[in-house]
Amino acid sequence: MLDEDAGRIEVVVPDEQLSLAIGRRGQNVRLASMLTGWDIDILTEQEESDRRKEEFRVRSDTFISALDIDDVIAGLLVAEGFTSVEEIAYVEIDDLADIEGFDADIATELQTRALNHVEAERVRLEERRTELGVTDEVAALEGLTPAMLVALGEKGVKTLDDVADLASDELLEILPAESLDEDAANAVIMAARAHWFEDEDAPADTGEEDEAEPKA
Repeated sequence: MLDEDAGRIEVVVPDEQLSLAIGRRGQNVRLASMLTGWDIDILTEQEESDRRKEEFRVRSDTFISALDIDDVIAGLLVAEGFTSVEEIAYVEIDDLADIEGFDADIATELQTRALNHVEAERVRLEERRTELGVTDEVAALEGLTPAMLVALGEKGVKTLDDVADLASDELLEILPAESLDEDAANAVIMAARAHWFEDEDAPADTGEEDEAEPKA
């Protein structure tokens, strides 16, 4: 399984072949990583199965809580590939209505609940961001979501200069897992530094007015 954005490969092997795939002292994985330029994670079939079950449970619980639905409907949404309430809020209504056991009325109700939840969460995060003192200038940086802004505020990163002083790995460590890749993190940091260069480019104010041109 390839995650091109993160440059990561997940390899699932039978339990009895795990040590063979890893190699002595991890040499097989390290060599494969060096040759491909990708980070490689190796999982056994049992570990992959357990992870998928846990992901299914977590997503189902999220939908049950956010949309006030039962576990059957939540399970159908997860089985159809929905991973977040936002996806349900903004998907084409026909895609919801086409799920086996759903109809137009159910789809419309689900999407309405999802939209209401998304808006309520946006308001909550915005209030929290303001409470933490994260400035509007930081909030205006392209690529940062309300949840990311709250994460920054909770770590004391509140101004453009605070963001600009970070290295990309420091920013990624603060933000929720897999929020941004390294290139996107660098873009946010450079955008935060832009005002430094604007200050440098601004003409110095000498306090002297231009002399009036002599009349003809």
